[in-house]
Amino acid sequence: MEGFDKKDAFEKKRNDRDDIFSKAVRAGKRTYFFDVKATRKNDYYLTITESKKRFEEDGRFRFEKHKLFLYKEDFEKFADGLKDAIDFIQAEQGVYNEEGQQEAPAKESEDELSTAEYTNVDFEDLSK
Repeated sequence: MEGFDKKDAFEKKRNDRDDIFSKAVRAGKRTYFFDVKATRKNDYYLTITESKKRFEEDGRFRFEKHKLFLYKEDFEKFADGLKDAIDFIQAEQGVYNEEGQQEAPAKESEDELSTAEYTNVDFEDLSK
């Protein structure tokens, strides 16, 4: 069969199996890619890729990419850590709306304890 290449057929078959889901999110000068892939044993994992366009001195451009692999046993802890970090930033510096305008930071209500108030534990008190 003319033009048939076993290597190309293997790569296509492997790519069909590996790529399960993909979502691109454009955010200003960056694009984030969320790709669900499968191992040979059909275990799913997530890759998060940040892609930034960089210009060379001669005017040409290239894409700089950074990739993070996230495995399913780490999803919950990763999501919790990400949410905590985002919540902290938004509480301290406010939230940006879809138009890129900054909204006021969320103020802590008087009923809520600050982090300093509820995390200051004296371990000597626990032994009493």
